[in-house]
Amino acid sequence: METRSNQPSRADQTALIGAICDAVGNDPHRMLDILRSVQDECRWISPETMQMIADRTGLSRIAVEGVASFYSFLSQQPRGRVTIRLCDDIIDRFAGMPQVVAAFEEGLGIKLGETSADGAVSLEYTPCIGLCDQAPAAMVNDIVLTNLTPDRAAEIVALLQAGQRPEELISQDFDGMTPHERASRQVKNNIRHAGASLLCPVPDGAGLAKALDMAPDRIIDEIEASGLRGCGGAGFTTGRKWRFAAGAGADRRVIICNADEGEPGTFKDRVLLTERPHLLIEGMTIAARAVGANEGILYLRGEYVYLRELIEETLKDRREKGLLGQAIMGQDGFDFDIRLQLGAGAYICGEEGALISSCEGLPGEPKTRPPFPVTQGYLGLPTVVNNVETFCHAARILDQGAQWFFDMGHEGSHGTKLFSVSGDCLNPGIYELPYGHSVRELLAMAGGEDAAAVAVGGPSGTMIARDQFDRCLSFDDLATGGAVIVFNGQRNILEIVEYYMSFFVHESCGYCTPCRVGNVFLQRAIGKFRKGLANPEDIEYLRDLSGTIIETSRCGLGTTSPNPILTTLENFPLVYAATAKPSKDRIRASFDIQSAIDDARHLAKRRSTIFDEDYSK
Repeated sequence: METRSNQPSRADQTALIGAICDAVGNDPHRMLDILRSVQDECRWISPETMQMIADRTGLSRIAVEGVASFYSFLSQQPRGRVTIRLCDDIIDRFAGMPQVVAAFEEGLGIKLGETSADGAVSLEYTPCIGLCDQAPAAMVNDIVLTNLTPDRAAEIVALLQAGQRPEELISQDFDGMTPHERASRQVKNNIRHAGASLLCPVPDGAGLAKALDMAPDRIIDEIEASGLRGCGGAGFTTGRKWRFAAGAGADRRVIICNADEGEPGTFKDRVLLTERPHLLIEGMTIAARAVGANEGILYLRGEYVYLRELIEETLKDRREKGLLGQAIMGQDGFDFDIRLQLGAGAYICGEEGALISSCEGLPGEPKTRPPFPVTQGYLGLPTVVNNVETFCHAARILDQGAQWFFDMGHEGSHGTKLFSVSGDCLNPGIYELPYGHSVRELLAMAGGEDAAAVAVGGPSGTMIARDQFDRCLSFDDLATGGAVIVFNGQRNILEIVEYYMSFFVHESCGYCTPCRVGNVFLQRAIGKFRKGLANPEDIEYLRDLSGTIIETSRCGLGTTSPNPILTTLENFPLVYAATAKPSKDRIRASFDIQSAIDDARHLAKRRSTIFDEDYSK
């Protein structure tokens, strides 16, 4: 394996940093792009480099460091030429990741969190990378590897040590493949059921062509009449959001696609980005027409970097065909273009305000609301944020009509939904179904009839037991951004809950005390239950602390992070009762969280407004 090249001279380093900053016009709002490029080129972001970037962008070094230290894919210590990130999701663990880790450690001669002595390779864990349907999985630099085994891990190490590039682990002809071929060779989309809206044959550009013959208000009317709601889980009415943005007084408006699909167990947007990139961009363009926007941003999670070339090719192709850029389809005054913003490993950036902060070149911290993005979002401009699935549906609605979409699904939940099914089932993958199917029906399709528990909506959703499998997958019963995670009777419910709480602890931005500290207490408490050291009274402690965190957290991460505990307390009460016993070893910490959350209560602004619902997706 090649070792890391010698560090460049100061003159060469200055020239490199200058070129990276010049490529984005030395714009401080493109800080994440700058830092990602530096990380790729230098394998770390040194204090000296931060100062150079600060000088070029007009910021302080501390401001640059604040961004560099926020994202897990950016490092302030040297990493190897090859960084292997092993997915640490609970599904990967159950699929054999511990044995895969052991094989990598043995072959490389290093432990997790270490870099080899020759500086060639770093080995680390990373949270869910959106590949639960083909776990265990890993990233090797920008390459994705799936269905790993210990033998495959040993083979990968041998090939890398023999001098192969990560790309050659996929194919010796990788450089000669198209972007779609590269993506498809790395990841199988596992489309198990193609529904009537998104995964069926879709005509090119039909929705946009019809939108250009409609007044902007009429487009919004059509979206509203269809009943389309945000497909990321919150379910805010899409047409209503667009109308708010269109009515905001401003000369500039922005459309942002939230493709930061970070909820463990969710991978539906990954499939749409691969198979329907043109439909996505068409939907964003229709939204721009409707609200009067001429700027767009597609925020792609860092874990989906393997799709970057495919998306850039799609954008380039649409510009060449007159479907993006100036005077779209020959209509003077209809100017709209999109830039790709790559994330860098931060679950919180799936939250609307944090995503906007990240696009602005800041740490991905949520914003205090109001004001809301539809009136003051990206750079203070009216901004529409929807996710990949929502924009794709919008394009289909303009093509087929509002009534066509409205007639599918369930009362209050119209159209189809992409479900990401993973875990203990025979056929994990994507199922596009009309809203209204029961969990039991979906399990039968996926070969998960022996399920004992299902996490609908991932860790921030609802964990249900067998006696609730007849519940309805809809906004009014079991809402989900897409994740449906299946667990059989051999799985330990408390182990799953403890993992999910550790995930939320790791991914908290740390801004407010309830989320930063409270979730640590909850995680410790579940650990005590697993060890049989909890008291029966501590079940009520879990409920009380969870309620405090929900009441006083600033954003959606904090308000949903106790859900693994609360929903299992409700639906699996005997699991907790069986492990709790009278004991002197109490959970309660001496830290007074109630006195520490006064500021958080103020920031939470629990006021009644039309926007009380988190509608970020």
